[in-house]
Amino acid sequence: MTRKSLQKAVGALAVGVLGATLFTQTMFAQATAATRYDNQIQTTVTQRLAAKSQFANVKSSVEDGIVTLTGTVDLYQRKLDAAKLARKTASVQGVRNLITVAGPNVPDERLEQKLAQKLRYVRVGYDNTFDYFALGVKDGVVTVEGQDRTGVGRDEALADVANMPGVKDVIANISVEPTSIMDDGLRVRAARAIYRDSVLSKYAIDPAKPIRIIVQNGHITLHGSVDSAMDKQVAGIRANQLFGAFSVDNKLVVEGKPSQQGM
Repeated sequence: MTRKSLQKAVGALAVGVLGATLFTQTMFAQATAATRYDNQIQTTVTQRLAAKSQFANVKSSVEDGIVTLTGTVDLYQRKLDAAKLARKTASVQGVRNLITVAGPNVPDERLEQKLAQKLRYVRVGYDNTFDYFALGVKDGVVTVEGQDRTGVGRDEALADVANMPGVKDVIANISVEPTSIMDDGLRVRAARAIYRDSVLSKYAIDPAKPIRIIVQNGHITLHGSVDSAMDKQVAGIRANQLFGAFSVDNKLVVEGKPSQQGM
């Protein structure tokens, strides 16, 4: 190897060593900064949890800006609240919520009945005719399915479920219907056609148990329960007579026949 080649090799080696050194220093500085932020996050989250008695049994740990919550609470809503508290802390990159809901154990059938009763009165006096919720409960885990016109009814329904003792977890599959002037007009006309019918007007007496009218892109779905097969048939006929209704899916259930619990 010539002297010139040797000098080039030595120079390249020096540059490589310098680059590796700078890379190591940069990684060390980043790790140090991350550790500092993790410590700050840990201190803040711990203080905020300690300030609220409902989180007395909740613990937190932090790694790379991710907060992990463990421990127990007595309501599912408080599990959500703890995660929200942690998420609002500065520099937090995410929250891993491993909190266990350790409240009372309520039999599934009883819990479903209590929730059904509660959700029947969601948005009474507003637009509950135009939303629909169906419940299922398995080992304290509540599945809520359905459709809502604005999203307000959905949020209120989920809040009621989250604050019910005995609920361990919630699976929400509630869709919000797309905004549409045509659908809004069809909803109003469907409600008038159904509730002004002499056979069906009785279902307007109890505002918590209306015939639910769901409209999506011109397609009407009827939910709820009625007293007889004739009432179900009449409701379907009235909906099918509406101008602008592309189809009608009559899912009304005759009282006394088994069905999924719906509100």
